Amino acid sequence: MRLCGVTDVGRHRKDNQDSWAFRDLNGAALLVVCDGMGGAQAGGVASSVAAECFSAAVEERFSQGSRDDPEWWEDVLAEACAMANRKVFELAQANPEYRGMGTTLVAALALPGESYVVNVGDSRCYLMENGMIRQVTVDHSLVQLLVDRGEITAEEARRHPQKNLITRALGVEPTVACDLLRVETGQDSRLLLCSDGLSNVLPDPVLLQTSLEEREPEALCRRLVDMTLEQGAPDNVTVVLAQL
Repeated sequence: MRLCGVTDVGRHRKDNQDSWAFRDLNGAALLVVCDGMGGAQAGGVASSVAAECFSAAVEERFSQGSRDDPEWWEDVLAEACAMANRKVFELAQANPEYRGMGTTLVAALALPGESYVVNVGDSRCYLMENGMIRQVTVDHSLVQLLVDRGEITAEEARRHPQKNLITRALGVEPTVACDLLRVETGQDSRLLLCSDGLSNVLPDPVLLQTSLEEREPEALCRRLVDMTLEQGAPDNVTVVLAQL
């Protein structure tokens, strides 16, 4: 299993409020992407605190032993998400300059033959295998609600003026609901996690074609970020990849 990640501030932002992490967990791997929001430096604080707290919580549970039980793995991710949410929320409550900050979170726990994914907000997880791409997560966003209602298409959502409005975020309230998903994976499958700075610029067919052309994980991450920059990169952009 090979892991890599790349982030860039983009062409129009002063600060990079994205954070990412990955951990090698003795035959398993944890990948995390967070996209912060909040004035001044608050968004970057929220995303970095969430990514670190979430990763540490999962690693701690791993150190205590694991079980071959899907519900156990889902509980691990849900508990880590709750801990990260509480950490960001309490930090915001204790510091006036951080009030209102929050962050998205998408994470994948990759195990032999299967992966478990958790998400809050509009950072995404994609599965690439057998020459196809599938968006695993569903965005918690205004435009996704409009797509679900049939009012706009997925392509229109990418260009919608309110595409950045999310309906769920980590750290804004004392508790948060997260989506938990299980994905079967095979040899040579790829899990790609990204902030909306990537997915709002590069459509799924471009992600897939680039993945098929670039077999080296590190080169693929760098190329995807570079392609986003070439197209203007209006937001911070982050991509984390696991080659299973």
